[in-house]
Amino acid sequence: MDHKNVFAALQEVCSDVISALNGSHNSSNADATDRLLGVMRQIQEHGRAVEPLITGFTAVYHHYDLDAQTPGNGYRTLVKVVHSCIIHILQKARYIASNCTGAFFRMDHNMAEMDAYCSALCQLRALLYLAQVLLSDNAHGQLYSQEEGGLSERFEREYISMHKACFYGRCLGFQFSPSLRPFLQTVVISMVSFGENYKKQQTGLGIAALSFFTSGKYVVDPELRGTEFERITQNLDVQFWKTFWNLTETELLSSLTRITSTVVQVNVIFTIPAVSLSLPLASDPSFSVSMNPPVAHWGPGPVKVRLISHTLRQGQDSAELLALSRPEGPQLSLPGGFSRQTAPLSPCLLIHFHGGGFVAQTSKSHENYLKSWSKDLNVPILSVDYSLAPEAPFPRALEECFYAYCWALKNCHLLGSTAERVCLVGDSAGGNLCITVSMRAMSHGVRVPDGIVAAYPATLLTTDASPSRLLTLIDPLLPLSVLYKCIDAYAGESSHVTDKSFMQYSFICHTFMIIVLSLVKLLTNFAQGATNWFQTLLDPKAAASSSPTTSSNGPLPSKSHSVEKPQEVKEYPDNFEPLRSRCLVDIRTPCTPIMKNPFVSPLLAPESLLKGLPPVHIVASALDALLDDSVMLAKKLRKMNQPVTLTVVEDLPHGFLSLLQLSKETQEASDICVKRIREVFKQEELPADQRQQEGLN
Repeated sequence: MDHKNVFAALQEVCSDVISALNGSHNSSNADATDRLLGVMRQIQEHGRAVEPLITGFTAVYHHYDLDAQTPGNGYRTLVKVVHSCIIHILQKARYIASNCTGAFFRMDHNMAEMDAYCSALCQLRALLYLAQVLLSDNAHGQLYSQEEGGLSERFEREYISMHKACFYGRCLGFQFSPSLRPFLQTVVISMVSFGENYKKQQTGLGIAALSFFTSGKYVVDPELRGTEFERITQNLDVQFWKTFWNLTETELLSSLTRITSTVVQVNVIFTIPAVSLSLPLASDPSFSVSMNPPVAHWGPGPVKVRLISHTLRQGQDSAELLALSRPEGPQLSLPGGFSRQTAPLSPCLLIHFHGGGFVAQTSKSHENYLKSWSKDLNVPILSVDYSLAPEAPFPRALEECFYAYCWALKNCHLLGSTAERVCLVGDSAGGNLCITVSMRAMSHGVRVPDGIVAAYPATLLTTDASPSRLLTLIDPLLPLSVLYKCIDAYAGESSHVTDKSFMQYSFICHTFMIIVLSLVKLLTNFAQGATNWFQTLLDPKAAASSSPTTSSNGPLPSKSHSVEKPQEVKEYPDNFEPLRSRCLVDIRTPCTPIMKNPFVSPLLAPESLLKGLPPVHIVASALDALLDDSVMLAKKLRKMNQPVTLTVVEDLPHGFLSLLQLSKETQEASDICVKRIREVFKQEELPADQRQQEGLN
């Protein structure tokens, strides 16, 4: 729908609701009715103010795309998110206009719903004003603020003070595909329930029990959930995020995932010993260069890796490889329907670096889609379990990934491949490592991979503002404070002291997540306004006066809610002020020259380090806060005449590869990555029956 029609419809439906409510005043719901009338007028006001902003961005945002065939940048995304918010308002407003006179219409519930989206629209309006400043300050086509301080510092101040809870309560995930919203609700409820009891002096089972009992209130009370999520994302330390993100590493959840994942014949964990390697020079194979094992921070050490192969191939069951395997890890398996016959070496090898913000997860969290890829591509995959920050900051992870890459080139026959074609693939932090490993290969004079496939890569680990990074104010998976904690840890600025109860919390989390998954399914329908409904039955006036929406957001978006008045931001017009938060923020801004090191932020790398990279294929998400990283890197490479492609998928969050089985959209996004890998391998996609036959023979 054209944006002019959207805003015209918004004004019309708001007028319809106001007329309907004025004609159906009920004394028993007078307070809620008056508040809803005020909210609808506020929405009309926001709509009138936002429309010219959207018109302005729509007129110019195409200048910031990679090209006409690849529409995608943070300005486009901001417009898209505002449209999504208004579409939700239209749907809810039409329901209210048609049903507000009905006997079963719940005025308090619908008022709370509309008030939440009014608050969201108010905050999005503030982001549009900030983006407008960015647009005017930056050079033509430039998405990142290059000015020292400037909007980057002002946005950080705004993030600290602005109200964000509305995006994590009733409005949670409105911008994403509907099929992913139950998952996002589960993640947020699990996070706030566990975060409430984090570091309490309890036994492991005690904390699990507390978390279970507290989770129910976050299911039925969206406002409380949003407020608590805002507190957690802004104030808990990096060890909490390591613990929570590693939920997928626990054996119970891994076992459940394996039930639905693709079955493979080879899934082996082994350790590459810390010995020097000799590799031929790419320019003259008659000469060789010595590659030392990783040494940063604590000296030479081995590297843990995982080999996944749908088909058992030559070398993968060799005594030499099995001697390196870890006895506690998965071993060779031959499920029913597989032949014990060993297949020949594959000409292709896929080397994978996992995501997790450089601070969490291993290949175990990502093996679900890696197994699927191994079957679809019919190639062996080596995934590197590099050391994690803050215990192992830069450059340890890069050293380990580069050493594993060199070892794989030299020992490809043990992995079931001749390595005629080698592709590096990674998501988020792993996408960063794909690029920097290739840069390091060039700088050492050894063979570079034949291609890179990077999904939503982090290529600029600085605090510079961009239009897509403004989305960290509303993103449930990548808030700004969490992004800063990851950058801070990888740059080596955060404390290296590990929480003594880290393992205890990991044990608690896997049990607790299973409980919450079931609880959310049981209570989701009940959660939709049940609390307000019962409160209305008992005491309508008390319910209205104690409404979390009223106390946290207030009836008027222009009212400030901070404990201390924040510093004024002159980007806003005189008659507007965004909602302010009561939650005090403990946010540490990463500040170290390492952040601008080209091997940390490859977007800042000079042409001499980027020239000669293999073809780079980037798969980004339009709703990802790191979208502009991908767009600007693709632009930079294209300007240098380096081969690069960019695909921007819609309606998916950062980390969509790990959500492979949750929706049709995530599966399609994964298929795009597979298609790009095929291009690197120069494979033609085989018919499904032929792929199945080759996989079984």
